[in-house]
Amino acid sequence: MVDERDNKGPGPAQPPPDSAAEEEPGRPADRIEALEAELAAAQEEARQANERWMRERADGENLKKRAARERAEEIRAATAGLMRDLLPVVDNLERAVQAAQGGGDGQPLVEGVSLVLKALTDVLARHGVTRVESKGVRFDPSHHEAVAHVESAEHEPNAVIEEHQPGYRHHDRLLRPALVTVSKGPSGRPPNLAKPRGGD
Repeated sequence: MVDERDNKGPGPAQPPPDSAAEEEPGRPADRIEALEAELAAAQEEARQANERWMRERADGENLKKRAARERAEEIRAATAGLMRDLLPVVDNLERAVQAAQGGGDGQPLVEGVSLVLKALTDVLARHGVTRVESKGVRFDPSHHEAVAHVESAEHEPNAVIEEHQPGYRHHDRLLRPALVTVSKGPSGRPPNLAKPRGGD
């Protein structure tokens, strides 16, 4: 009688327990450690970028403040020059007032004020302030403001025939238009009364 156990042969091979764990020991822990390292590197890069941004912003603010201070200093320097040039005019006005208080026929006061006026216009001219040409010229709405227009056979249409208040320019910029009366001719139409654009 044959023993059945002899015909079965050897059974299937069984893998040793925990073989996968033995092939890659500690893999989840290594992965977590790598991720933590990447996170730390990203956080450090973000911190450095934020510091750079803060420094650049501070540099920009400092640059704007410095530019504003320089502009203010330039304005103060220019204003100081004008004020310094006006001081002699003030001195002459004080002398004119003192002379007027001394009595007399008033002629010294008129002469004194005339000298002061000339000195003042000279100061303004040195600083680029000039008077707008008006009487006898053609009406220019960019420099004149017509307050009236009259018929006149003696003047060409649109001619300035009277100046009520002088106008002034600072270099090429209009400070104040001249207020004028304009001729429209004996039977002409009213001139262009458009107001000048002062300060443009």
